[in-house]
Amino acid sequence: MNDQAIRAKIQSMPASRIREVADAGMGLDGVIPLWFGESDRPTPAVIKQAAVEALDRDETFYAANVGLTGLREAIRTYSNNLYSCALDLDQIAVTGSGMQAVMLSIQMLLEPGDNMVTTGPTWPNIPGTVDIMGAEPRIVPLDEHGGVWSLDLDKLMARVDQHTRVIFINSPGNPTGWVMPREQQETLLAFARERGVWLLSDDVYSRITYHGRHAPSFLELVEPGDRFISINSFSKAWRMTGWRLGWVVAPPELLNQYAKLTEFNTSCQPPFVQHAGITALEKGEDALAEMMAELKTNRQLVMDRLGGCTRLRISPPDAAFYAFFAVEGMSDSVATAKDILAQTRVGLAPGAAFGPEGEGYLRICFANRTDRMAEALDRLADYFDR
Repeated sequence: MNDQAIRAKIQSMPASRIREVADAGMGLDGVIPLWFGESDRPTPAVIKQAAVEALDRDETFYAANVGLTGLREAIRTYSNNLYSCALDLDQIAVTGSGMQAVMLSIQMLLEPGDNMVTTGPTWPNIPGTVDIMGAEPRIVPLDEHGGVWSLDLDKLMARVDQHTRVIFINSPGNPTGWVMPREQQETLLAFARERGVWLLSDDVYSRITYHGRHAPSFLELVEPGDRFISINSFSKAWRMTGWRLGWVVAPPELLNQYAKLTEFNTSCQPPFVQHAGITALEKGEDALAEMMAELKTNRQLVMDRLGGCTRLRISPPDAAFYAFFAVEGMSDSVATAKDILAQTRVGLAPGAAFGPEGEGYLRICFANRTDRMAEALDRLADYFDR
């Protein structure tokens, strides 16, 4: 096929650097894969059973574009109780994953000539959706000192101009575990109101925090009329990565727009999967608490095993389940990740996968069984202590 038949923007988009490392390791004996952002434990049984029962009831037909009313009601109850807000049903749309929620939102808001301001290093799918739409992603680097990440909010606000339509905040952040403090959220929300730009918040890791029940959320601050969208997912907190189910909270006037875009993307989300989502929200707290207990143990284990390696600069993350650490003298994180894979059979994500701001770093996902993490960390400590 002639290359000119494909959009140049799509042709020029890089393939996933995480997948590049993973593809090199899949099928190798003895590999402990810590490259993707997911637990190695299966979805909790009570959630799986809800899907089985829905299938037995033949919940296999088309559903409403914006989701089952029962799931939207469960999301409203869950969010209102967690964040002490007062959401209405017409503010909630169900999506086919958090990723689709990002894509639908960007399709709705951006066009060529617009720009979106966000922070980096960041999950590559965030600026990637902006590229797909022919708009400009503007990345404001986070600051890192001793493995601790922070944002100079003045620098972020300075990148907003007359062509900025969206400010996108991923907090808690992937890959850094950075959490935007409440004071910065208040300042940024006031700034977005003044400028009339949309504020999008990726809240996917909100429940995976080591300081309280949830991370600070804009949902605790926004008011009717604010140009604000919250994006969330069942993937991380409820160990449902393969189910592909998420949601958005947005102004009521956007509900029909999400319905239209969903119609042209997936038509709807599978109803039996949505019934599993209802159960996750209503009965998933015990499983979430068990996961968080193991994550806290693993987080400390990462620091115990890697914190003493003189070549590494690492600090315990405030949230999410990643350690994003700098390696002294490393200039090619993809090559280093492949060498670690070959030498130790441990799979890590290269920092370059998260943009130029991530080069010089590696990401380890510690959402695995503690015994597997201990073995992986022993191998890594031996590698970095050579």
